[in-house]
Amino acid sequence: MMPTAPREAQVFQRPKMMTLKECKKEEKADREFQKKFKFGGDIRVLTQMMVDPAATEKRGGGKNLPLRRGEILDVIQFTNEEQILCRNSQRRYGYVPRAVMLRLDTDIYDDVEIYEALTSSLPND
Repeated sequence: MMPTAPREAQVFQRPKMMTLKECKKEEKADREFQKKFKFGGDIRVLTQMMVDPAATEKRGGGKNLPLRRGEILDVIQFTNEEQILCRNSQRRYGYVPRAVMLRLDTDIYDDVEIYEALTSSLPND
């Protein structure tokens, strides 16, 4: 038998338990997001990306999400060549410029469609 390299432990994250009040607040925020961004259907996270640590921090405003260096954002939609629709850790939604976003390295793609969406929507070098 050939020796195998030890695999890094995969961390299982339990869903955070929420009170009824928190759940209602989240549902309301999601409805407001869908109305503000004219987003139909379920809100699904396609992947996560990080704001470039060298990027300039911005306050945001209107439909733009505030930017903090090194922050991990949930990608909701690849809207066009210049912007991505994202959600931050405070469950705020908004557009983020693609130029300041970095891919996170992942070992396994659970969904081929997500991988194809990522690779097809990024500009070719």
